[in-house]
Amino acid sequence: MSAVVTPSPKPALWPVDMPLQPRPTAPLWIGVAGKGGSGKSVLSGTLARVLARRGHRVLAIDSDPMPGMAHSLGAGEPETPKLMQAVEKPEKGPWRLKAGLGPMTVVRRYTTPAPDGIRLMQLGKADKDGLNSVQGSVNAYLETVRRLHEAKALYEWAIVGDLPAGPRHLAAGFSPYAGLYVVVVEPTSQSAMTGRRVARLARGPLGADVIFVASKIGDPEQRRRVERLLGEPVDFEIPADRAVLDAERRLVAVFDAAPDSPIVRAVERLADTIEQRTQEGP
Repeated sequence: MSAVVTPSPKPALWPVDMPLQPRPTAPLWIGVAGKGGSGKSVLSGTLARVLARRGHRVLAIDSDPMPGMAHSLGAGEPETPKLMQAVEKPEKGPWRLKAGLGPMTVVRRYTTPAPDGIRLMQLGKADKDGLNSVQGSVNAYLETVRRLHEAKALYEWAIVGDLPAGPRHLAAGFSPYAGLYVVVVEPTSQSAMTGRRVARLARGPLGADVIFVASKIGDPEQRRRVERLLGEPVDFEIPADRAVLDAERRLVAVFDAAPDSPIVRAVERLADTIEQRTQEGP
């Protein structure tokens, strides 16, 4: 009879635990989520630019360890996330924010400038060793986003967050600031499954509102397919647009490369919907 192997307990996903529960948010604090490759980084970066052009002070939050949001904003990708300057490492214990740093101070000092006056906060990007090289930034990010509701001055800002792919990071407390999730769904079963899971978390333990956006839509049947796969109507659609690929080849934001393109116009209409919905309230 073979010996029974007891699996070792899995470590906590991140060193800072947070129970899933609704937290105070401002009307335009938004998280953009979905399956990898759905177009959420292009949407989030373009949405941040649109809101900034309309006069909002915007904090863009890039918590995706894969590149995307900075490029879509038209901002440079820093070699090391600026949040690494905000942390200290005790002799015993994990990286933590330096003493006395509140969320508003972090936003002012440890974010980088982006076009149209946007401030960009970045968790950091993965390399061959994962996120080990930026673990201090990861911890600073988590500490900060979980206290954003304490910064009353930020309630006058718009926040647009680009989340990592899938629902896992919502469950890990990566976006407790969001009172509204824009869930981006392509016309595929895998993308729709991710969208359903994200929406279930957002509407349930996170107590947030949801806008479903059908992405990369080429014809009306593709939108209907997304709705069938989701099991509910989508609120908006973003067209498949070659302007995105052209902008990526030129290493510029589509907002700058093709400001009159179908995708930029669609995101502007999405911004109209978001502003109207947040003004009306629940």
